Amino acid sequence: MSLATIPNPVNRIRDFLSKFKEQEKDLALNFANIGIDDNDTGVPAELRSLKYMAQLQRIANREEQMITIDLEDIYTHEDTTSELVNRIENNSHRYVKLFSEVVDEIMPIPTKDISEHDEVIDVILHQRRERNAHLDENQQAGFPPHLLRRYTLYFKPLKSDVAIAVRDVKGSSIGKLITVRGIVTRVSEVKPLLQVNAYTCEVCGSETFQDISNKTFTPIADCQNEDECKKNGIRGIFAHADQGLSFQSLPRSENPGDVPVGHIPRSMTIHVNGPLTRQMNPGDVVHLGGIFLPVPYTGFQAIRAGLLTDTYLETHYINQLKKQYVDMETNAEIEQALDELASNPQLYQTLAQSIAPEIYGHEDVKKALLLLLVGGVTKVTGDGMKIRGDINVCLMGDPGVAKSQLLKYISKIAPRGVYTTGKGSSGVGLTAAVMRDPVTDEMVLEGGALVLADNGICCIDEFDKMEESDRTAIHEVMEQQTISISKAGISTTLNARTSILAAANPLFGRYNIKASVGENINLPAALLSRFDLLFLILDKPSRDSDERLAEHVTYVHMHNHHPELEFDAIPPQVVRHFIARARSKRPTVPPQVSSYIVDSYVRLRKLSKDENNKTQTYTSARTLLGVLRLAQALARLRLADIVVHADVDEALRLMECSKESLEDEDEDAQDFDRSAASQIYRLIKGMLTRKTKPMPKRFGRGPERQRDMDVDDDDEEEEEDTLSMVDVRARVLNAGWTEAQLMDCVTAYEDLSIWMRVANGSKLKILGND
Repeated sequence: MSLATIPNPVNRIRDFLSKFKEQEKDLALNFANIGIDDNDTGVPAELRSLKYMAQLQRIANREEQMITIDLEDIYTHEDTTSELVNRIENNSHRYVKLFSEVVDEIMPIPTKDISEHDEVIDVILHQRRERNAHLDENQQAGFPPHLLRRYTLYFKPLKSDVAIAVRDVKGSSIGKLITVRGIVTRVSEVKPLLQVNAYTCEVCGSETFQDISNKTFTPIADCQNEDECKKNGIRGIFAHADQGLSFQSLPRSENPGDVPVGHIPRSMTIHVNGPLTRQMNPGDVVHLGGIFLPVPYTGFQAIRAGLLTDTYLETHYINQLKKQYVDMETNAEIEQALDELASNPQLYQTLAQSIAPEIYGHEDVKKALLLLLVGGVTKVTGDGMKIRGDINVCLMGDPGVAKSQLLKYISKIAPRGVYTTGKGSSGVGLTAAVMRDPVTDEMVLEGGALVLADNGICCIDEFDKMEESDRTAIHEVMEQQTISISKAGISTTLNARTSILAAANPLFGRYNIKASVGENINLPAALLSRFDLLFLILDKPSRDSDERLAEHVTYVHMHNHHPELEFDAIPPQVVRHFIARARSKRPTVPPQVSSYIVDSYVRLRKLSKDENNKTQTYTSARTLLGVLRLAQALARLRLADIVVHADVDEALRLMECSKESLEDEDEDAQDFDRSAASQIYRLIKGMLTRKTKPMPKRFGRGPERQRDMDVDDDDEEEEEDTLSMVDVRARVLNAGWTEAQLMDCVTAYEDLSIWMRVANGSKLKILGND
């Protein structure tokens, strides 16, 4: 039984490329492209309506170097029959060659002449085409078609193709056009990939070409001209010039959500050729469409690998899932939503409450996170000094107050958000690791979490669980926004222009209201001072708040969305686009607002001096810069170009809320420490507790027997509840209190029947042991 013959698809490909017309676009996009079409003078009017013929004309005019064949267009052109599309998807590598041959055949004549502004390779290709045209008349062999190409052909997958995880790519995908999702972990340098070796004889001037299709090849040593060199026996006089294609290798790891429990992330080697290079950076979350191909090992790797074969993905299409703010594309619907949002008088409140609406409360914290997403203005002075505009925020408090959920939400809504934990991150994992590139075999730097979050936000959970040696890597990033590396002969400085959002738990599991903030949070003061805002979130029991929180949480669990709010929550996509529009503004501080900020800073310094015993609320020059950054972020939210007094007042209010959350630990528990009398009373009560404490056995037997013989039980009980006023006075005065304060305390608690003075005022008898 013979196999069914497949008809040659060249005619169908030629018909598609030469006759396909671009689909009608929406009216707004047509108006936007009017000026572009008018300026496209190199394309004849009869070809402008033909999508691919217009592209080929621009390629012939040396204006473009890539042509992308959209499979959706083929599907539409073939009257919704997917036969040709299925063939392309199942045997993509062959159809790249077929499409290239048809493109070479129907390539239009250039409408722009060669000039001195073109590249050298364009001049050489132009000379080769003219020589081919001259040789055709004499029926001689000319240059092969692949030596005349100045373009790279790619396939764009169907929109209905589902992006699969790296671990789901199987052997059945070899040779097929697939779409893989993942995170780019490292990007190699762009280097030329040899495709054709061109040899020129120094004697006769003839050119010889050698196709390079494998990793290894044997260069040509002798001239192949039959008429002169071979006839005269001239050998070994050759000069060669390589024709290559820009090449880039990208190891890519799968998304954290695709990794099963107990497994480690898998990776895949990505090869990017031609104009698609330099379009991805470490940390990008992308969908890559390409051809899954095998490649054998060569050299010493082949000896070690044996019969094994490596695989890679030849990239044809890149879809950035989280684009940079400046690269985000909008449509008419999103533009209308942004205009309505900009005219909302409650814009600041609405945007803040739209951040993680499933989480109850935390209004001021959400406002701080909104300003964190917007950020201030980064400035570079004339002498090169950089003043950061990114805002750093630290959330501290009891477990169960949704700190980690807030961090997860921010890392998802930010274009380049990286989430990591302090215990699972090392200093190298946060900054950069030196490793050997498996393709080029050179020492390269693989960026850590802070480098991957460049121009984004790095969310670090369990910040207090980090080792001290690992935490030092963050000091430079938080202020200078750079990472200095000196390892393995590599001395460089990497950019880490990122905002730090950290979450820390108390040292004792729950916040201890009787200890200071420094004792509760195991973080050095030098690191805390680099945060613009520090919020302490306590889980205080309250009947009303606990009931509202429980109702909110149970509603979310039952309905999988937040309860009905007083306003319509803004979708995350609209929030991201509005933040992109706000970050395009660069507001300035006018003189009158500047003087107001100066006066406010002087006032804060004076208050800090009066409260010098509270080191956690110390005001420094970093506080002033933090107020400026917050005020500029508020002005950006208003899409304004000038900072006003209201922005500074709100920045100062957030700063004050941050300090009050650190100071207002528990009013009820700290009431006894707010007056001198209460503190002296606790001091005296502590003396009584130490006196009535039983003595250790090794000291007790002889003196206790003697005391039992000398006094009776009633006298012993009276001695245990009685303190000498001489001892009390000495203890209180040594603690820093005065004689008048002691007498006021004794009189006040004597009126409350807590104790009484006996033995003509020489002793103090406690009335009750509780």
